Amino acid sequence: MFEKQYDVIVVGAGHAGSEAAAAAANMGSKTLLITMNLQNIAQMSCNPAMGGIAKGQIVREIDAMGGYSGIVSDTSAIQFKMLNKSKGPAMWSPRVQSDRMRFAEDWRIKLEQTPNLDFYQEMVAGLIIKNDKVVGVRTSLGLEIMANSVVCTNGTFLNGLIHIGDKQFGGGRAGERAATGITKDLIEAGFEAGRMKTGTPPRVDGRSLDYSKMVEQPGDDIPGKFSYSDETKPLSKQRACHMTYTSNEVHEILKEGFDRSPMFNGRIKSIGPRYCPSIEDKINRFADKDRHQLFVEPEGWNTVEVYVNGFSTSLPEDVQFKALSSVAGFENVKFFRPGYAIEYDYFPPTQLKHTLETKLVEGLYFAGQINGTTGYEEAACQGMMAGINAALKVQEKDEFILKRNEAYIGVLIDDLITKGTEEPYRMFTSRAEYRTLLRQDNADFRLTEKSYNIGLASEDRMRKMEDKKEKSFKFVQFLKDLSVVPEEANPVLEKRKSSPMKQSDKVFKVFSRPQITMEDVKNFSGVEEFISENDLDEEMIEQTEIQVKYSGYIEKEKNNADKLNRLENIRIPNNFDYSKIKSMSYEAREKLKKVQPATISQASRISGVSPNDISVLLVYMGR
Repeated sequence: MFEKQYDVIVVGAGHAGSEAAAAAANMGSKTLLITMNLQNIAQMSCNPAMGGIAKGQIVREIDAMGGYSGIVSDTSAIQFKMLNKSKGPAMWSPRVQSDRMRFAEDWRIKLEQTPNLDFYQEMVAGLIIKNDKVVGVRTSLGLEIMANSVVCTNGTFLNGLIHIGDKQFGGGRAGERAATGITKDLIEAGFEAGRMKTGTPPRVDGRSLDYSKMVEQPGDDIPGKFSYSDETKPLSKQRACHMTYTSNEVHEILKEGFDRSPMFNGRIKSIGPRYCPSIEDKINRFADKDRHQLFVEPEGWNTVEVYVNGFSTSLPEDVQFKALSSVAGFENVKFFRPGYAIEYDYFPPTQLKHTLETKLVEGLYFAGQINGTTGYEEAACQGMMAGINAALKVQEKDEFILKRNEAYIGVLIDDLITKGTEEPYRMFTSRAEYRTLLRQDNADFRLTEKSYNIGLASEDRMRKMEDKKEKSFKFVQFLKDLSVVPEEANPVLEKRKSSPMKQSDKVFKVFSRPQITMEDVKNFSGVEEFISENDLDEEMIEQTEIQVKYSGYIEKEKNNADKLNRLENIRIPNNFDYSKIKSMSYEAREKLKKVQPATISQASRISGVSPNDISVLLVYMGR
């Protein structure tokens, strides 16, 4: 039926579980992916889209390391947009609208083509833990499957409870049962558990909508893609999304159902996502606003099903329908299914190490919503890192950790295990102090070699990254060496309303002016010839432009990151006894004891630990 002993068992096949299974198997570990329904691998439970602000950077990081999310996002995309293009490249964030059914199908095909990976459909009802070490899992049918490590990626299924108005029923997703048993085992093992909430909007019949009353939201004129590999191509055609608005009339209808809303009548006690609130929460918290945006997103190339982004709700179905029918373009709306809220168990992530291995049980890893995060992308990157470290542990190799200045993935994991979270955690560019270094365009420069060295990224990816790096850096040097005379440069400078040159200067310096673009520079003698002779593609040219335009900012952040790394290199011994440091504040001692930071740098980021506490700690450690 399956192997008697696995290197890695992955529990759950959402975005976290799929990436975890792919990473572990591709690194040579004998891996089992076990889930309640094999038809729902990598299901898009909420919006049919990947990427977005900061999330797009994460998808590119996953791809740069050899994960599958970027490739599948490309092959199943129906629209591509680069968000924040009017801002600096540190803010550029790729996003695709996805074909929901094709996304899940492509993920399953990718996993089925992955060597070392087995599949099994059943509910995991418990963990087998012996002497503080996980040794396998127990299914609802009583089967015991043994493993050297286990990655839990349970999503919203752990004791999931669905709310629609005053109705509530167990479930991990609409139409799927909740998972039971694991929470009980973990609490018995000493873990602290909590509850969180998320929600989803109604899905409606696109044939019943009047798009002429909405604002069209097309994709980019020249669409890009997520994956650095040649396995995917940019879209040649796209489907449009649309935008409409709620109104005071809509808000008044929604308020009529507040007394039956589980959000307001006390049925839901857990905390929902701050940055993706339900529509009833929005009109309650932002009472001064007379309208809110709704994005009308098609669910695929051929289906008529539509996702109403911005109208997440757990109000009764009749109130949902009446309110949505009052939105411009939705007057004759037909529902496919109502929106709902779901509560589920999570485990505060301060109980984890940077590898995502639990501190209490050796060989047990958590990834995704079980750690208190929200979003496919946040889940997927945790899954990949947990899968990597589970495989490395079994292979008795060094752990793999990304620092805050190396990846958004590093920021996310460090935030979770150092600060914890009491509400669903979502990544933003503002959470990264080194976002000029952590751009979406250079994720391959930052991460592909690291991943290749641990046996995940392929040699093809490594060679492609090296070629891009070598050619773009060579182009930068060429622009530093090439001179341009005033007679050639001034017509371009005048056109761009930039002050004229009085004597020859290097093209690099001229290009550094904010008004000057790559298209302008191509007009200077020798530039087009260099591009052609060196076979530079658009990615290499864009990389060159960023390196020239933002060289000062990039250098400054690199220097700051180097200072941080000096503190990262000062390690704190395992199970350090903070109670002995009487000159440190009581709060700091308690927080440090709970989190058990691995380095001085991590200790300094813990809420309640002051710079003075860090100074005392350094003195005590003899530093």
